[in-house]
Amino acid sequence: MANNFNHYLILGLKGVGMGAANVVPGVSGGTIALMTGIYEELIGSLNTLMSGTSWKMLFSGNVKEFWRYIHGGFLTAIIFGTLVSIFSLAKLTTYFLVHDPVQIWAFFFGLIVASSVIMFADIKGWKIKDVIFAIIGVVLGVVICTLSPTHTTNDMWFIFICGAIAMCTMILPGISGSFILLILGKYDYIMSALDKLDIPVLLVFAVGAVVGILAFSKFLHWLLKHYERPTLLILIGFVVGSLIKVWPWYDKSALAAADGLTLAADGSLLTAEGAVANLHIPGAIIWAIVGAAFVIILEYIGHRSAAKAAGSASAS
Repeated sequence: MANNFNHYLILGLKGVGMGAANVVPGVSGGTIALMTGIYEELIGSLNTLMSGTSWKMLFSGNVKEFWRYIHGGFLTAIIFGTLVSIFSLAKLTTYFLVHDPVQIWAFFFGLIVASSVIMFADIKGWKIKDVIFAIIGVVLGVVICTLSPTHTTNDMWFIFICGAIAMCTMILPGISGSFILLILGKYDYIMSALDKLDIPVLLVFAVGAVVGILAFSKFLHWLLKHYERPTLLILIGFVVGSLIKVWPWYDKSALAAADGLTLAADGSLLTAEGAVANLHIPGAIIWAIVGAAFVIILEYIGHRSAAKAAGSASAS
């Protein structure tokens, strides 16, 4: 009994790590799952939810068999930990987005730069076609970020779509669901909804997330099985190209609101006296370094865990 409790407690803590990563645009929940050794089981469990066999078990009354087949205990522990983490971190993130936007975006920028470098470094044996796939991803990222509006509709149909797309990317190693929300112009809005517990918005977003992840998990399972390398290269390139959206001084209207500044016609930020505003450059550099260090530490822990697991397997 104690062993089962400890097992699910550890799974719940891994879910907490995934939730924390999914709140931050730059660290993927899928990456955390990969680093903690649960990624394959997670994708496999989600994949079984879309199989006809599992639903035949459920609707024929074989609930225990259905639960065992989809790894229900595993999924419950992961989902519970993820939700606890997301709801607890939303208030903190919302506060910084309103009061210290330069610092929080600099932190995110550092996270994404470090993540991109590490992911590219993990790709071995580069060939010309690999470079082409990566460039395609970079171009896609730049185009989508420059074309996507900063402000998008708050209609429920769009919130549903955001939930579906964001949840699909949350399970991909290397690309953050929160970052996709940022590109879609809904990161601040969803974080605020979590902070205020806006049930209608959260419910529609959650339904979209469930539909998205169930529909996408099977396709992802197939895509990574047959085209893993080009898929990852395009995704990593996309993240690099999208860095423009996380530039700490990208949303000048938010900076003006946070510091009580005036946004001039030429795009410069001015104080009430008409002087050029302080852009918090030293603080932004420090927070970008902190963000990069956070990713490097996670990567180091992940490599140590993998090395220990490999050592244990070879010893046995």
